[in-house]
Amino acid sequence: MNHRIARWAVYALCLILDISVAVGLYRGYISGWVLLPVAVGLSILTLYDRFQSKHALLRNYPALGRLRYLLENIRPEMRQYFFESDTDGRPFSRRQRSVVYQRAKDVKQTVAFGALADMYEPGYEWASHTAFPVKVKAESLRVNIGNEQCSQPYNASLLNISAMSYGALSKTAVLSLNGGALLGEFAHNTGEGGISPYHLENGGALIWQIGTGYFGCRDEQGNFSPEEYTKSVAAPSVKMVELKLSQGAKPGKGGVLPAAKNTPEIAAIRKVKPGVSVLSPAAHTAFSNEYEMLAFLQQLRKLSGGKPVGFKLCVGRADEFERICTAMVNTGIYPDFITVDGAEGGTGAAPLEFTDSIGMPLYDALAMVVNMLKHFGLKQHIRILASGKIITGFDIMKVLALGADAAYSARGMMLALGCIQALQCDSGSCPVGVATQDPTLYRGVNVEDKRVRVANFHRNTIYALSELMGACGFTSADKVVPDALFRRVTRTDIRSYAEIYGPRVSKAGTPLYPEHVAHN
Repeated sequence: MNHRIARWAVYALCLILDISVAVGLYRGYISGWVLLPVAVGLSILTLYDRFQSKHALLRNYPALGRLRYLLENIRPEMRQYFFESDTDGRPFSRRQRSVVYQRAKDVKQTVAFGALADMYEPGYEWASHTAFPVKVKAESLRVNIGNEQCSQPYNASLLNISAMSYGALSKTAVLSLNGGALLGEFAHNTGEGGISPYHLENGGALIWQIGTGYFGCRDEQGNFSPEEYTKSVAAPSVKMVELKLSQGAKPGKGGVLPAAKNTPEIAAIRKVKPGVSVLSPAAHTAFSNEYEMLAFLQQLRKLSGGKPVGFKLCVGRADEFERICTAMVNTGIYPDFITVDGAEGGTGAAPLEFTDSIGMPLYDALAMVVNMLKHFGLKQHIRILASGKIITGFDIMKVLALGADAAYSARGMMLALGCIQALQCDSGSCPVGVATQDPTLYRGVNVEDKRVRVANFHRNTIYALSELMGACGFTSADKVVPDALFRRVTRTDIRSYAEIYGPRVSKAGTPLYPEHVAHN
């Protein structure tokens, strides 16, 4: 559109409205009073846009240019509600979201008329079933976490709530998640923001995550405090301790708690001063290499009274993980578990470059970690937890096939709470009250109802996993093998998970990895 024509069209509209209002007022018509605020408002807006200098679009297209901003603002909703197909949405499609909602509400979970996916498109995956299915009890799908160096092992579900801090989530969301964990007998990871009263109120099992800010166990200088840690880890609800090295959504990057969000309540939970910005550095101050890290894990285990301890990482370099394995062999210190977080993991807020371009995706990272641990003879001592876009029973079975012992889900649990994938987690304006601290929004979360939905989602997903395993002839989780899962890599080429992710070994017996992974 020619900007001169558009500009004069708006001017003409303003003039016509102004004349109409003047005539109406002069003749005493009620329409004059009705149109008066419209005419005045449009005229003022047009003049303001024409003479402001900040936005070139508005200066060239006064008033009319604002339609562009309006349409851009509602674009995500328009796309999701009217144009998106059942398989198009990102990060989760409508089909994936729907199955979570159905399982959370405990309603119909079947689909009609056949598969929507094109089974001949590269990327399509499936599992091979058996002609002689077996019966797998859903309640048996649990795993003991805790090796010979641990005196208080924890019997975990194969699906648990991934790390999400209070502060990122609302108090009603945290209460609902932990209430669901209690009902369903699975674990709830606190996230690195510390253990809040809302994590403890229901008594659901907790995995206390400790990040670089040492929130909840730090001294006044921000360093790790053994005294504060010992007091908090003694809570009966705390079943395991997870040391976070990095997370998939923003690996290698710390964070900032802005002063505006650092309320007296948040400050008390995190052991920081209220009203000031608090930095979470990218690296830990309690250790600086793999040997010091293992010694720190041993300290955490001892101070906890023997509870399982482990670390979480988004894999970056294979040779670094190889050095960690070497340190385990040399010291004889084994973590009870390692959480492998894929780069596809979510977060409330992260720079685009970190979200899209840093870190190894889950399946590649998981296979590398498991194969490396087996090569060093360490796998029998360490359980592996997998995290990254896991919401269905098939998602869980895929990571089991690659060597994981259990799985985490964050966004799946958020969807069970009522998340609509509005993509406003970083705005403080989550429309369903999950990722916000606005009381007018989070009061909309009915804790008694949502905790049941969280438990329902977990129960129905584990049941779906048990049926999948039975159909494939796997009598237990450790029997799931990569040979039984397949991916179409081209329209005519099919490869099993064992072929894609199996260990590659040199003549000397050293694990080999793709050149873009290893840094030797």
